[in-house]
Amino acid sequence: MKMRALANTGLELSSIGLGEMPLSLSTRPSEEHALSVIRGAMEAGMTWIDTADVYCADHRDIGHGERLAAKALKEIGDDGKGIVVATKGGLERPNGDWVCNGQPSHLRKACEASLRALEVDCLTWYQLHAPDEKVPFSDSVGELSRLKEEGKIQHLGLSNVRVSEIELAREITEIISVQNRCNPFDRNSFDNGVVSYCHQENIAFLAHSPVGGHHGHVRTPEDPALSAVAQRMNISAYQVCLAWLLALSPVIFPIPGASRLESARSSASAADIELGDIDLAELNLAFPVRV
Repeated sequence: MKMRALANTGLELSSIGLGEMPLSLSTRPSEEHALSVIRGAMEAGMTWIDTADVYCADHRDIGHGERLAAKALKEIGDDGKGIVVATKGGLERPNGDWVCNGQPSHLRKACEASLRALEVDCLTWYQLHAPDEKVPFSDSVGELSRLKEEGKIQHLGLSNVRVSEIELAREITEIISVQNRCNPFDRNSFDNGVVSYCHQENIAFLAHSPVGGHHGHVRTPEDPALSAVAQRMNISAYQVCLAWLLALSPVIFPIPGASRLESARSSASAADIELGDIDLAELNLAFPVRV
């Protein structure tokens, strides 16, 4: 699989990462099945996993995704030592709901719980899951910066943010990544300048829900432009989505979720798909974006 530099960290990661969320929500498959999906994704060339403490069923299940990733890497053995796990904190799951909590005290507890769940002394990559409108953004980022100074976090990222929030965070600490929803149908991060800002500043942009998301992916194979390119290239429309995102900027890292081994392998293979000029022109006409 083709690799990409992760900002200025010195790390090189597979251009497509595994979105772990579908393996941990209340609709998740068995643990044995989930572990086989992670192993298959790594065997197909993915070198990193995106998870979060709140990828779980509810508040009684916090850390499920992190514990699953840790178990998978243990089972993989030596081959799993180079796999990077990116996790997140800043949300809670009371009775299965999704609630922001950017309080510094919560972020500290969440970070320390993630260290235990992943069984590490330092989190390689930790992201603020979302801004909390009840807490000054600088307070949330400031606490993460302190955790980094204490050696509990190596690299920091943000999720679900605007350019103004990225700029504010960078006044406090180094930010290596931004994770926002992004696919041919959800182009807000292009329209609001976030992708362009990341491209100019060499900040990794992690495109979550890159083929449409949990409910929106059904649109993908039905779209005329995506299906036309897919048919010409004898690939799936989902692979076209991933290849299109990769072609737009070297800082874009799609993170498709997968609950089936076949999906993980298909997503991984999209990293090596080269769209031609005609294909890109057709897709860019159908999905106009600015980078």
